[in-house]
Amino acid sequence: MASRGGQQQQQGEAVDLGTLSAQQLSAVKKQLDGEVEHLSSSYAQLAAAQAKFKECLRVVKSGSSSLDKDKSVLVPLTNSLYVKGRIADPDRVLVDVGTGFFVEKDTKSAAEFYEAKVKELAGNIQGLEGIVQAKTNNLRVVEEVLRQKVLAQSGSGAAAPAAS
Repeated sequence: MASRGGQQQQQGEAVDLGTLSAQQLSAVKKQLDGEVEHLSSSYAQLAAAQAKFKECLRVVKSGSSSLDKDKSVLVPLTNSLYVKGRIADPDRVLVDVGTGFFVEKDTKSAAEFYEAKVKELAGNIQGLEGIVQAKTNNLRVVEEVLRQKVLAQSGSGAAAPAAS
């Protein structure tokens, strides 16, 4: 069954759910549950990253015009630890380009970088949304077929002793 499900995913083959046993349907349902949970978690992470980039973009766009040279600011080192610092050049910022690497950019280039990231993540989120919806629909179909199989089995099991 597992290899059959794996083939279905890799090759996109359709399987007639009516031919599967209740045990096989339960396994398919469990697999789809795991996939939907994982994809939903990925969706939430992408949305959080997009919100972070949007906030960075907002700060870069509004911050440079409102900051004075040598103005005192709090610099975040972690989510809960800030240190006092001074702005040396309000038109230059450090941009986190990933995996702990920072690049110094002018505010215009930094804004363009963050806009591109927000746009890229929006596309990824939109694509993932479609995948989650498709998997959720597949899960509903499997659950319905499984429910019908269980009802049919319990119905035929109850009818057999009554006929005796």
